[in-house]
Amino acid sequence: MFDILKTGHLGFVHLFYLNLILSLIIVFFQRRDPRTVWTWILVLNFLPIVGIILYLFIGQDYRKSRMFKLKSVEDGIRRATIRQEKFFTKSEMVKNDLYAKEYHRLMQYNLMSGGSLLTMKNSLDIFTDGNNKFDALIEDIKNAKKYIHLEYYIIKQDYLFLNIAKELIKKADEGVEIRILFDGMGGRFMSKKILDNLKSHGIKLGVFFPATLGRINFRINYRNHRKIAVIDGKIGYVGGFNIGKEYVDGSKKFGHWRDTHLRIVGEAVNGLELRFGLDWKYATKEDIFINDKYFIGPDEMDFVPEEGDNILRMQIISSGPDSETKLIRDNYIEIINHAKDHVYIHTPYFVPDEAFISALNIAARSGVDVRLMIPCMPDHPFVYSATLSWAGTLLEAGGKVYTYEKGFLHAKSVMADGKVACVGTANMDIRSFELNFEVNAMIYDEDIATELEDNFMRDIYDSKEYTLSMYKNRSLIQRVKEQVSRLLSPLL
Repeated sequence: MFDILKTGHLGFVHLFYLNLILSLIIVFFQRRDPRTVWTWILVLNFLPIVGIILYLFIGQDYRKSRMFKLKSVEDGIRRATIRQEKFFTKSEMVKNDLYAKEYHRLMQYNLMSGGSLLTMKNSLDIFTDGNNKFDALIEDIKNAKKYIHLEYYIIKQDYLFLNIAKELIKKADEGVEIRILFDGMGGRFMSKKILDNLKSHGIKLGVFFPATLGRINFRINYRNHRKIAVIDGKIGYVGGFNIGKEYVDGSKKFGHWRDTHLRIVGEAVNGLELRFGLDWKYATKEDIFINDKYFIGPDEMDFVPEEGDNILRMQIISSGPDSETKLIRDNYIEIINHAKDHVYIHTPYFVPDEAFISALNIAARSGVDVRLMIPCMPDHPFVYSATLSWAGTLLEAGGKVYTYEKGFLHAKSVMADGKVACVGTANMDIRSFELNFEVNAMIYDEDIATELEDNFMRDIYDSKEYTLSMYKNRSLIQRVKEQVSRLLSPLL
């Protein structure tokens, strides 16, 4: 008995010192947000064994490590950025474009902080239903002449991907070059047989942060959450839909899948191709920029949208743990701060950082009509409890909150004043702001912003308003769940 107690005592001492070492590493050797530091210290000390396991899977901070040093912007893009920077500095664009005058600060911030070029000659289609989105994508794949580049967080081995793969194989056999990049976590269930079949037809595959032990991936953070498709450098897709049958047919648990995806024709496709090329280079070490056919430089752009000379201003913006700034988060905040009449937000997860929630609260208290739409059901229980807690904070500031009841809301978009919108892959949560690789389209256009806002207003008919009285009268159990989840917000 004494030996057992002695052994248990030694185990406790070792566990204590291990927790102490991890706590010291977090405090003194990793530059983190203070809230995150305190959260990890609490988890490690109140949940010793569980805390260590969580830290090994999601706690390590690789953002400044060498793994991201290769993810840099190409020299050609730097030169284009410098040219457009001078254009802004001389105010030529501002003098000639009243729309650019209103948002020139945000445009220039994206240019200087992310190398995101402002493009003018674009046209845009908006998809809120997966059937329409994938029908259009498959049709564009069928019409491809030179190359097809696909990058998705999740690719599932089901009939939707098999249908897409069938068309990709046909195009590959015709001589079209095809590259598919998927995340090591999101595509972990793809069978070797299917992948080998694609490779046998000359299709190139890349895996972003692959699993190190079979299908077990110890790096839960730093996932590539982007969804990009580029066909011949002229057509691009970006938005929330992954490749899986639930995004088309819905699912038994969640029902209809409400998302937002964009089909872009025009100059902005270059931004998506650049993003794909950089991610592809990082994952596979192949540099596609050495061949001009994969990237049409700003000065060599020789095509215009079908609408002719219509101007649709866009910037493709991206962010991730390799970025010096939280570019997409900052765009969301600037849209909110600039809003004069209203701000509408779609998001499946609402776990904001201090800057984001402060911007929303200030806008709501200043008389701006702030409306937030979230799902009516959780796909991650802790995250959903945190979402409801932060939604309550917005309600207390005078904002409005709706829960989408027709299925699962997966759209990620911020729209304001019928003038500007930011749509893409980034949720309104700390994970998207800091830990995942994301890409969005920043759109400066009244017609598109109005169409997105009209979609939001139609969604209200399929939603229930979550009122301040409902929030205040929630059960004690719900309050406890929300408080625990809110405390863990920096880790969610």
